[in-house]
Amino acid sequence: MHSPQYLEKLRKETDRWRDQQDSSAQRKPSFKTPSQVPVDQVYTPENIADQDYLADQGLPGEYPYLRGVHASGYRGRLWTMRMFAGFGLPEETNERFKFLLEQGQTGLSVAFDMPTLYGYDTDDPRGAGEFGTCGVAVSSLADMETLFKGIQLDQITTSMTINSPAAIIWAMYIALAEKQGASLQKLGGTIQNDILKEFIAQNEYIFPPEPSMRLVTDTVEFATNNMPIWNPISISGYHIREAGATALQELVFTLYNGFAYIEDAIQRGLHIDDFAPRLSFFFNVHNDFFEEISKFRVARKIWAEVLRNKYHAKEERSLWMRFHAQTSGVALTAQQPDNNVSRVT
Repeated sequence: MHSPQYLEKLRKETDRWRDQQDSSAQRKPSFKTPSQVPVDQVYTPENIADQDYLADQGLPGEYPYLRGVHASGYRGRLWTMRMFAGFGLPEETNERFKFLLEQGQTGLSVAFDMPTLYGYDTDDPRGAGEFGTCGVAVSSLADMETLFKGIQLDQITTSMTINSPAAIIWAMYIALAEKQGASLQKLGGTIQNDILKEFIAQNEYIFPPEPSMRLVTDTVEFATNNMPIWNPISISGYHIREAGATALQELVFTLYNGFAYIEDAIQRGLHIDDFAPRLSFFFNVHNDFFEEISKFRVARKIWAEVLRNKYHAKEERSLWMRFHAQTSGVALTAQQPDNNVSRVT
């Protein structure tokens, strides 16, 4: 703890600083982040006077991973760059994928159209008028073959934003990889496959909760036994935030969903250290820089502590919260779109 003399001197210096500020530049007491957390104009060591709290932060790359799961961040290993892409026809999307790879993209990210997201074939009357909306139509293995024509699946990682019919779409992808002669042991990528957030926020569900969870755990079990470098779930806070949640609510719902998937897998008979290293996350990045950083830091810390203390994970990678982040759609601006470029960066 800081000494009383130090804190008293600090308060006087802070009061002097506040008195010298232009009143028009002062943040009003009502100033808050988008999540309604009050924000002061200046913060000092007095705000973190608890030295035990500082000690709990740990070091980068070390438990509880509050400061990141890799000691050197992305200086040691560059992140995977993949642009979300999907046009109506598989042929068109295949052209787009090849173009992106030629431009230096290091992974693929598939956007599926609305009928596919709801498990409908393109010619199903229930999907009338929705073909190509938001992405590419994949109704069969033949469509999947066209989508990745000329692209070796064991040479690239693929992220597929698919939830309710994830098991079926993933099966098509695996079948194509096998037709290409690829080893499932070397197949890398992610299926979103987060059905709980569909019930909470996005509403693209097909089956009731219990059979939906059984399908998710089926995919986790298959990946655990056959595809060691594949991420069978991307536990997604992004859509929860887009539906109106605060940063804190996004964090709570997402973590709780993650723990629910763990519980289901354990009940299935899977061992925590066999499947936990391949669980991944997907968070939203809103427009208050420090609030978002705080959210990411505490998310990593809570995940690591719960995995170790409640679920008794032993392997270091089981404790890592690996996540993808994407800039909030609702916080982007239509009036001054160039601002979006710097915000995304």
